[in-house]
Amino acid sequence: MDERGKIVLRKRLSRHDLMPFLAKLPPVLIGIEACGGAHYWARRFREHGHEVKLMAPQFVKPYVKSNKNDSRDAEAIAEAVTRPTMRFVPIKDVDQQDIQALHRVRERLMGERTALVNEVHGCCTSMGS
Repeated sequence: MDERGKIVLRKRLSRHDLMPFLAKLPPVLIGIEACGGAHYWARRFREHGHEVKLMAPQFVKPYVKSNKNDSRDAEAIAEAVTRPTMRFVPIKDVDQQDIQALHRVRERLMGERTALVNEVHGCCTSMGS
């Protein structure tokens, strides 16, 4: 979209074709819904000089005009990223994502350990031990 919100390019790309296409573009503003792979893609796009802004999906949803599909989602993201009051998610580097993953794994292990201890305790209690 240009500065006035007019669509200047509508192109469907496969994942394989995305980076070669973006590498040829002059630096542009790219809006992305924050999700699992968004931080990776944001870092890749920045390598080519593009400005990247991540937005939480709940802030993009009001801009979707009709039933959800990829094209309408892209238009909603393009409109949302230009809003002056939009709140953006900071892009995480690899180290930040690694630490976050370790915390998630640790939380899961602690939860499973607690569940196992409670189950064994329940078995012992039901057997009268």
